[in-house]
Amino acid sequence: MKGSALTHPVPYYSQWESADLVPEFITSARSAADDPLWQKSGADSREEYAFWAPRICGMACLRMALDHWGHPVPPSVPLLREALGAGAYVRSGDQVKGMIYAPFADWAARRWGLYAEVRPRLEPEEIHSEISRGHLVVLSVHKSIRTLDPAPPARGGHLVLAVGTGPDGIRLHNPSGLPGRSQQFAPVPWADLGRFFAGRGVVLGQHARGDQ
Repeated sequence: MKGSALTHPVPYYSQWESADLVPEFITSARSAADDPLWQKSGADSREEYAFWAPRICGMACLRMALDHWGHPVPPSVPLLREALGAGAYVRSGDQVKGMIYAPFADWAARRWGLYAEVRPRLEPEEIHSEISRGHLVVLSVHKSIRTLDPAPPARGGHLVLAVGTGPDGIRLHNPSGLPGRSQQFAPVPWADLGRFFAGRGVVLGQHARGDQ
């Protein structure tokens, strides 16, 4: 990978309010309903928060981008409700389909004037190029990227935000990363990314397409 290293100073948001408790949430040692900071999410109840917190990695990525570009950052659950209304998520009982890229991108562009482009095929070189242009990139990866699992069972299924790249690898803000290890500015070598990355994502920019 050619080019110099560049990392954008993007604030970090976990998909759970208590980022330090993520190891307990992801192993079910503690229920999200017992997150002591759950009310900060804007949820109406512990139960509503516990349902959505494991499912809103995409909203955490969006909140990071909004903060980085100086927009007011809504609490996670009200933001999620708005995304539902925009079709970026579809809930049927206890089943949720989302984040659905196209309606998400349309909503982000309409609501905040962001550049938002769905990229169903996205190569590492393109991620590097987009970061170099000042963009951020939402990537679909397997959740086990948090530990650089040597043999993940699949690719994709979890969303992270690419905030930096360089010749040796990429830097990620991972909404379900481990504190002190893989939450913010987490380095992932290019050689490791492929076994987690589904090859698709959404490019985000500060201004709508016509203003780039």
